[in-house]
Amino acid sequence: MDSSTPNVVEQEPPDRPSGLMHRLAVWFISTASYCLIHAICGTLRWKVEGMEHHQSILDGGRKVIFAFWHGRILMATYFWRKRGIVVMTSRSREGDYIAKLIKLFGYGSARGSSSRGGRRALVEMMRELRCKRDVAFTIDGPRGPRYVAKPGAAWLSAKTGDAVLPFHISCRKRWVVSSWDRFHIPMPFSRVLVLIGAPILVRAEATEEELEATQQRIQQSLDELRQRGDYHWGDKPGD
Repeated sequence: MDSSTPNVVEQEPPDRPSGLMHRLAVWFISTASYCLIHAICGTLRWKVEGMEHHQSILDGGRKVIFAFWHGRILMATYFWRKRGIVVMTSRSREGDYIAKLIKLFGYGSARGSSSRGGRRALVEMMRELRCKRDVAFTIDGPRGPRYVAKPGAAWLSAKTGDAVLPFHISCRKRWVVSSWDRFHIPMPFSRVLVLIGAPILVRAEATEEELEATQQRIQQSLDELRQRGDYHWGDKPGD
């Protein structure tokens, strides 16, 4: 690993053995969650603005580095399903459930996070981009702070030449979980607004200052999309 890799973890923990009961629990819970999410999100009324930004990246021959907030992951998982996007997921036992669930929705997983195995996961995501597969970040995960962008997406763009695509999803009627990310669960038949921002690129020879500036551009874009989306329903965008 070269010195320009984001300092996201000092030492990767060893892989864990997985017992039969754990594997059965992962299969059962992830399958049940998949069915529930599919049943709810299949009733939602979706409105999308900015899909041309996604298409412009594809037309330019680049792959996509999706960037969005952790609290909107449920709706994002359904919206971008069956595209083979590779997502960074935790190497914890809880991450096993997420990895299995997103696989059912047609995603791949790079196991790691900013707190565990992050270096390995970033390198794996870089390899996936070079193999012509899109990747995605919950850019304030896995533990926050909420709505504060971390540097992985900007670093990957500089290393691969691919484009960061910020997006935000707002739901008119939802349940909000009392968690660090204020996790949103849409109510059935609610209206949903998907806002996709302009692509953000980093030149290959970018300096540390340029990378920091790019990270701030990603932060600003996601903040603006969140304000637009949440104010659209008359909400204060604090949640």
